[in-house]
Amino acid sequence: MNLIGLFITSVLAENVVLTKFLGMCPFFGVSKDKEGSFGMGLAVMLVITLSSLVTYFLYNYVLVPSDTEYLRTLLFILVIASFVQLFDIIIKKNFKSLHNSLGIYLPLISTNCAVLGVVLLNIQNKFTLLEVLTYSIGSSFGFMLVIYIFSTIRERLKHAPIIRSFRGLPIAFITAFIMALVFSRYIGA
Repeated sequence: MNLIGLFITSVLAENVVLTKFLGMCPFFGVSKDKEGSFGMGLAVMLVITLSSLVTYFLYNYVLVPSDTEYLRTLLFILVIASFVQLFDIIIKKNFKSLHNSLGIYLPLISTNCAVLGVVLLNIQNKFTLLEVLTYSIGSSFGFMLVIYIFSTIRERLKHAPIIRSFRGLPIAFITAFIMALVFSRYIGA
């Protein structure tokens, strides 16, 4: 598969949120406003990309030669958690308002299924280093794109005349469902 095709596939056809349903916790938790969702998307993008690169080397040059591939999930989680902790410290020190808007969801990137999912899919698909980089950037960009679009919809829904029992998360779930349907229909999945 060529790199442009892999990138487009990872953003659209294999979108981690709308087709694989990974990363739903921050998707619903942080998508209440555009700024928070963009910040979360950017943080996830950095964590996925850097974790994918590091885990590629660890898997191929440490685990495989030592015949300890069974340790990959544990090792990958440690790498992801390390990057999340580093970004948490940087964001807290330099971008206090963003850190406050992300709240508990920033440290929860460590347990974000989308991050671990992309890292594991890179290994499962036996991607080369360039393919790992392309797929990781595409998948995380797809995450950021979808969470940002969803946040703009949710901001408009705050002021929409919605039946009381559907306000908040119920309408958010319905909207996400419709987005996934439209998205999968548009992609042809």
